[in-house]
Amino acid sequence: MIFACMFCAMSLVAQNMKTVFVAMPDSVTPLLTKVNKEDCIDFLASDMKAVVKNRFGNVAEMKVLTDDYVLMQTSEVGTLEMKLLPVNDSTKVVCMVKTVCASACDSSIRFYASDWSKQLETNEFLQLPSKDAFFLPNDSLTDEAVLTRKKADMHLMKAQLSKDDHSLTFIYTTPEYLNEEDREKLLIHLRKDPIVFRWDEGRFLP
Repeated sequence: MIFACMFCAMSLVAQNMKTVFVAMPDSVTPLLTKVNKEDCIDFLASDMKAVVKNRFGNVAEMKVLTDDYVLMQTSEVGTLEMKLLPVNDSTKVVCMVKTVCASACDSSIRFYASDWSKQLETNEFLQLPSKDAFFLPNDSLTDEAVLTRKKADMHLMKAQLSKDDHSLTFIYTTPEYLNEEDREKLLIHLRKDPIVFRWDEGRFLP
């Protein structure tokens, strides 16, 4: 019974974001060293600004850290978010969102076992919204808007995890790389609100 209790306690500790963040392999975040990650946590615990220099000598900063969420500014143009999400009473997965902002922001989403033993299939936990999901119904599009839409030939989205709940928000960022005239023409045919997914029984659902 003692060993069983110790094992359960170790499992719970292993699924705390501080522990998960420090244990994150270099292959997942090559910019940050283990010392970088440990320093960020120590700085925040001391009410200091959690700023470090990454492997290439550039500034990185931990913006937010809770028991199940972390937000890192990994470079001038890149951010890293992670959220621990429950699959069942004893198992959690790591949802990781990496975002790069150049002329427009774009995010990639991956899922991992909480002990980093393997990367999990994204489609087991999430079906990404299509480009059409961000547009108003097709019957509202004018011929001019259809032509403008064709110029939006890249499907770019910014994804954001919430530190407060188990939601994932998608913002359509393709218009950001268009010229001002085309952007304004396109925006009037887009839905005004972002698309929000909620974590429900081990999966993100719209």
